[in-house]
Amino acid sequence: MNMIPKTAFEFLKDLKKNNHRDWMQEHKKRYQSNEKELKAFYAAVVDRLNEEDEIEKTKVFRINRDIRFSKDKTPYNVHRSVSFSRAGAHRRGGYYLRLEPGNSQMAGGFFGPEPKDLLRIRKEFEMDDQEIREILSNAEFQKAFGGFNTDYQVKTAPKGFSKEHPAIDLIKNKSFFVTKSFTDKEVFSEGFLDNLTYHYRLLRPYFDYMSDVLTTDLNGVSLLE
Repeated sequence: MNMIPKTAFEFLKDLKKNNHRDWMQEHKKRYQSNEKELKAFYAAVVDRLNEEDEIEKTKVFRINRDIRFSKDKTPYNVHRSVSFSRAGAHRRGGYYLRLEPGNSQMAGGFFGPEPKDLLRIRKEFEMDDQEIREILSNAEFQKAFGGFNTDYQVKTAPKGFSKEHPAIDLIKNKSFFVTKSFTDKEVFSEGFLDNLTYHYRLLRPYFDYMSDVLTTDLNGVSLLE
């Protein structure tokens, strides 16, 4: 399936108004039908990505919310989201899609990398930030994303780094990803698959650069066997 049906958002809007288990049980078949159609669209996305990349895994996030440590005890997410993982240790970075009435977006990059990778990325930027800035300042990339999401940063500088360093704006990030929002009209358009995969492809130079960084040491020696 190359299009997302409007029924997907109709279901999510109704769920938002009736976010409890009894309602979900009554509309279980409707939920399952929606999931089947969305998974068909996800498969179409994978096919497109595989034209120039290699996707190893599609992860569809659960509709059930983890409410153990949340004040909000509503049991279900009112959005659907999925991630597409690249294959192999030499391919880094991941693609993400969130579908929600009035709040749909794609994202890509490195969200909360493990400490070892986070330090390696910061050290690379400390040593040389020219290449990453060239990627981020590319005209198409800038028009689509603007730059890294800056919601996840340390306040001044990470331990061991100078707050006066010219690349501190990059170094203080704890995640390195970009996002692009879509209107509901765009989501339901015939060209949404094309639009989505166009934005995913814009990430490839960034992914290629970061893959090289994360699979080598600071001297450029490969860490892969």
